[in-house]
Amino acid sequence: MFGYVTINKPELKLREFQRYQGYYCGICRSLRLRHGFWGQMMLNYDLVFLAALLTGLYEGKEYLAMRRCVLHPSGKHLSIQNSCIDYAADMTVLLACHNLMDDWQDDRNAAALAAAGLLKRSCGLLEKKYPRQWRAAKREIQRLHGYERAGSADLDGAAGCMGALLGEILVWREDPWEETLRAMGFYLGKFIYLMDAYEDLPQDERRGRYNPLLSERGRPDFEEWFAQILTMMMAGCAREFERLPILKDVAILRNILYAGVWTRYDSVAAARRGGEKNRRK
Repeated sequence: MFGYVTINKPELKLREFQRYQGYYCGICRSLRLRHGFWGQMMLNYDLVFLAALLTGLYEGKEYLAMRRCVLHPSGKHLSIQNSCIDYAADMTVLLACHNLMDDWQDDRNAAALAAAGLLKRSCGLLEKKYPRQWRAAKREIQRLHGYERAGSADLDGAAGCMGALLGEILVWREDPWEETLRAMGFYLGKFIYLMDAYEDLPQDERRGRYNPLLSERGRPDFEEWFAQILTMMMAGCAREFERLPILKDVAILRNILYAGVWTRYDSVAAARRGGEKNRRK
């Protein structure tokens, strides 16, 4: 999820950080076992939040182990395994499949096409195993392309594509928590899209790329206006989250939703303020 849904490490206790790392190591191992070496190469921190969220909600049996790995050979690290982590690993590859094919179709990126080819078997299996999530990814990416081709300034509509996609990804099971998870994912997905657009705005402006924020860039209250929109998205996401009966690792999840998601924004906004000051000198 573009690196925005992460922890605020200084605010976590040591054992909480170790649990967070344990989810990451668990996803890494699950990727290798389920999708092979090339699936493991898709590893990132983006869906650790999903693994922790579903583990906290469903509290299924989990297996803990201390393991070494190629990236961290000096010492053993906690690795957590459960069915929620396996689902997060599958969604990591599912999203990677669509992102790689999207890069090929958009830019004729040969490296993306080659990587998608290496994941071909996994893509086929995931399409059959998760038809709802697969269709949502395909549908919403195509819908977003429609906004891009039209050069649309409909910020809410464009962000809603990512919201609808992430809403389906967060729904693992069709059960009483389905609609709450879908709504939570909708707000979080919109936040991610908006943050990505905000971070890329100067570069997109220079290169003439599509960005729905370009039409708002000139307003004098742009920074305050945009911060308010982000706050509304995360308020909606947090409201839905607090409806879930989660106790396990709730401190990690709240750290991400109330602090972690803002770390990248604070960094980008501070750099932008510094740039504006330098230009005025």
